[in-house]
Amino acid sequence: MPAMRLRLFLAGLMLAAAVTTAAAAAPRNAAVSGFRFQIFTGDDSALTVRIAEDLYKRLVPTFAAFRTELAQRRRMVYIAIGPDALREAVARRCDCVVISAFTSSQVWHAVVDRLPPARARMMTAVYAEPAPGDQLRLAALLYRRPVRAAAILGPDTGYLQPLLAGQADVLQAGRDDNLGDVLTRLKRHEVLLALPDGAVYNPENIRNILLSTYRRKQAVIGFSSDMVKVGALATTYSEIEDINAQVAEMAAGFVASGELPAPQFPHYFRTAINEGVARSLDIAVSDEARRFARARP
Repeated sequence: MPAMRLRLFLAGLMLAAAVTTAAAAAPRNAAVSGFRFQIFTGDDSALTVRIAEDLYKRLVPTFAAFRTELAQRRRMVYIAIGPDALREAVARRCDCVVISAFTSSQVWHAVVDRLPPARARMMTAVYAEPAPGDQLRLAALLYRRPVRAAAILGPDTGYLQPLLAGQADVLQAGRDDNLGDVLTRLKRHEVLLALPDGAVYNPENIRNILLSTYRRKQAVIGFSSDMVKVGALATTYSEIEDINAQVAEMAAGFVASGELPAPQFPHYFRTAINEGVARSLDIAVSDEARRFARARP
């Protein structure tokens, strides 16, 4: 579906949900009497269209109740699918709210931390990657005990350090540091918690990282199911419907209360385990670990 057709398609969804843009022409001093939404997409791929269609169905019940009289002034809620859509939504000059999804916490902070505080407070997100706490809980289930875990943070992911305090040791990697040297500092750790940091993990080095830790009998808890396929021990991961359900809950909560929740990691997830890697690491995977999940309502 070409980009123009996709935008027309999403505009049609807005009209079908009784959220016409005509209300934007209401007097500026009119009281806010409702809400409307618009889905932003960063590309026109089949996957993005699937995300948008599912998300639209989940949002309609929240927004369709508002009437469409032209005199009404309704606040816009933008839903941004992916990094490019987030940047487009941020560029809009409006009294609007932005909920971002399918964007990593690193990209989110790179975009939002530069904004004026008042604008940043009107933005929130469901991050694309798993919650570090859930990942470390999975590691403990796999080893059937607390594990000695470490995480490598680059210059742009220091905001994650408070989340790891008391759960994993943090190793700092500068932009010019040799990653091999950083990995040698993991000798006393059983698990490397991988976090989506472009300064640490990239397509060129991920295989070397997995091989290096594997040789030392160290497990990697990855940040995607694809990492598990290529050699990480395990991960929690969320399906499209899991993320969309959480976004819809955020939007409904904001409409009901006027309060926008803080950015958050995915609530709903399931687990992927590389059974071959587990056997090589002498880990007997329990059914409890395989079933580790948090199902959406």
